[in-house]
Formats: sequence, C-alpha cells, structure tokens
Amino acid sequence: MSGSRRVLLVGGGGGLVGRHLLAEFRRDSKITSVHRTPVRDETGPDVEFHRGDVAEIPDWRPLLQGVDLVVNVAWYRTGSTRRFRPLTDGLLRLVAAAVESGTPRFVHISVPDAPMRLERSLPYMVLKREVDRAIERSGLSYSIVRPTMLFAPHDKLVTVMMRTIARYHRFPMFGTGGYHISPLAAQDLARIVRRESEAAPSRTVAVGGPRRWEYRELTDAMFAALRLPPRYFSLSEAGAIRLARLLEAVGSSLLYAYEVEWLVSDMLGLPPYEGLGEPLRPVEPFLSEEAARLRPAGERR
Repeated sequence: MSGSRRVLLVGGGGGLVGRHLLAEFRRDSKITSVHRTPVRDETGPDVEFHRGDVAEIPDWRPLLQGVDLVVNVAWYRTGSTRRFRPLTDGLLRLVAAAVESGTPRFVHISVPDAPMRLERSLPYMVLKREVDRAIERSGLSYSIVRPTMLFAPHDKLVTVMMRTIARYHRFPMFGTGGYHISPLAAQDLARIVRRESEAAPSRTVAVGGPRRWEYRELTDAMFAALRLPPRYFSLSEAGAIRLARLLEAVGSSLLYAYEVEWLVSDMLGLPPYEGLGEPLRPVEPFLSEEAARLRPAGERR
C-alpha cells in the first residue's frame, strides 16, 4: 500500500475525470475503483479494480469497510429516465450505506445550475439533483463539486471543437456567441477534489477555470491556435437546438440539444476555484498543444 488513506472511486478510472483522479490520488492512497470494465491504469498495488455496475450493486457496505473517502463520478451524458433511474437508485443505496458505515468523507461530482426548464424536465438533470439532495440531507461530511466545461486530451468538447475546425476550417456559431464559459483543466478538477476531500465543512461548490471567456472569443482562439482565420456559419439559438435534436435523432453523440440550451443560457461562466495554492491551468497552452497535434506533419513547426 502506497499510503494510509483508502479511497472508493465510484464510476471508475476510465473516463475523463476518473483517469485524472487516479493519477492524483494513487500517489498516497489505496484506491478501489468500481465500474464495469477495467482500464490500463487500474493496475498495480495502489489500485484495486472491482467489477460492478453501479446501478446493480445491491449492498455497498462490504466495499465501504475501512474506506476513508468516497468519490463518485458515475453518471451518463444522456439518456431517458429509464436509463438514469437504475443508476440513481444505485447511488442512493451508496449514500445510505455510507451513512450506515460512518464513512468519513463523501465527494460527489455534480453539474452546474442549468436553465429551469432543464432542471425540471431533463432526466439527466432531475435525477442528478435527486442524488445531490440525498447527500445534502444525509448527515455525511460531504462536498458536492459542480465543475464547468473540462478540457484534457481526448475530452468530449474542446478537442472535438478543435478537430472540427481543423477539418472544415469553419465552425457553427450559436446566436451571437456572447455567452460565457470558463474552461477548467481536468487535472485541476482532480486537485480540487483532493482539497475538497480534506475540507471539514460540508458544502456545494461551483467550479470554474482561471478565465471567464466569451464563447466566440474562445472559438476565435481555437482558430488562431490552428493558424486559421475565424470563419463561422451562423445559426440562431433556436436553430442550433433544432440541429442538435436532428443529430440526436440520427444517433450522433457529437452534440446534444440540452448542451446547446445550457451553453447559450450563459450559466457556465463560473468563477475560478480558489485555495489550491498553485494557479489553475489556462486553456491557451492546451489549445496550442492540440493544434500542433492536428496540423499536418509539415506544418507543425
């Protein structure tokens, strides 16, 4: 064992957030990683993979024995109530078992506030809030962390946007692009989770990166990183939502309608997290690195 703390990572280390949490905590903790399929990084004396579907684990108590910290990252990007309900119930069983087991600290990765229509009707949001409320009412020592847009190699947003620009030399612009976003490095989110795991007061914290960008300003920076002039084809906000719905209907996971609605609501430009001791990573170097990977070999210098 590399350290004295025992961490139960629910949702596993294969996703964008999970793999950065593994890297952050394995230095001084023994991790049990719970999800369906192991990944390469879930090996070694500091990580124990436990095969299990969060939605189907009937009794969490054996997994919680001796655990000092639970970190939950399990959630889906999209789906109906039929998909989200079993996952929600599995997480509610986890919360109840953590209370019964006397788990010292519980950190839950949630999502920022969204437009009220989504909060009231979108299963992704409605059931996420059900888990949030259960944790808040549980009596556990907890932190609910609500990060904005994340960036890291192979993320589902920034790198996809960069690849689209590199391929087509154009990009859709929803409305004026005057709404805001504050990109946060996934590596910094892992550092934030560590700090929140050690904080005594229970709280819910919204987490943004170091700079609040206008969306169009950020996409202009992507074009610049790729050494391309910014060129857009404009869509109204309503038209962008219709386009996303069409993509969903044909089975595309490129963009979901709720993501467009959330973005243009101007609710994702969250303030920077404070208290890490080291500065949060700006997105600009990442854009340059990603652009260098995307440019043809002869243009990379």
